Amino acid sequence: MPPIDARTDARSDIRTASTPESDVGFRTGGDSEDTLELRLPDEFLAKYADQGKAADTVPPAPDGDLLDSIGDWGPSLTPAGSFHLLPVQIERDVPLIGRWMNDPTVATFWELAGTECVTEAHLRSQLDGDGRSVPCLGVLEGTPMSYWEIYRADLDPLARHYPALPHDTGLHLLLGGVADRGRGLGSILLRAVADLVLDHRPRCARVVAEPDLRNTPSVSAFLSAGFRFGAEVDLPAKRAALMIRDRGLRDAL
Repeated sequence: MPPIDARTDARSDIRTASTPESDVGFRTGGDSEDTLELRLPDEFLAKYADQGKAADTVPPAPDGDLLDSIGDWGPSLTPAGSFHLLPVQIERDVPLIGRWMNDPTVATFWELAGTECVTEAHLRSQLDGDGRSVPCLGVLEGTPMSYWEIYRADLDPLARHYPALPHDTGLHLLLGGVADRGRGLGSILLRAVADLVLDHRPRCARVVAEPDLRNTPSVSAFLSAGFRFGAEVDLPAKRAALMIRDRGLRDAL
């Protein structure tokens, strides 16, 4: 899951287990002025639209895929529109994600402000790893507007700090645009992505997150998205709220 924490709400309200979160910064980036004025050209948006269409033709993931082929999950219809998770592509996505990471609010929680090299190194550490964490762009109605990390919480250092279950899946979210924060969008998308995880990962009984306790908007967004407060946990870089969305309670909360 490395405000809701800068890591949870990439139209930024929410964060998850292993990154700080908040409505002000789920881990976002770019100078706030630049983020507010950001206008994406049509040809830029077309790259994401084409990628979304191609998802239907992606072959099944190998048996060793730790997160059940996120690229195949397809779009989700939300109250805010059609939402799609697209696994990050370095050449396509580093400039945009790097811009978000330099937003002062996002930088407070994600601590990834700097040149594009900083962003690229963070993304490559996941893309070149064993697949236990997959960085994704969140595309809403054809517009990339959030950054996500979907990860195996049971295989993450987070598992040392709570009673993890096999296949627990964590979320980190960063809302990229200032205009997308503080209006409930983070909660909508957190619920949608948690549902995608539960729908496409049948062995996963819970979706978890660990927003910074200081990030009240992030914690609130998780609660509004059907997560429950599990415990306070002391992580190396923060005191976090362990948020849990149980498969058995998904329709009750």
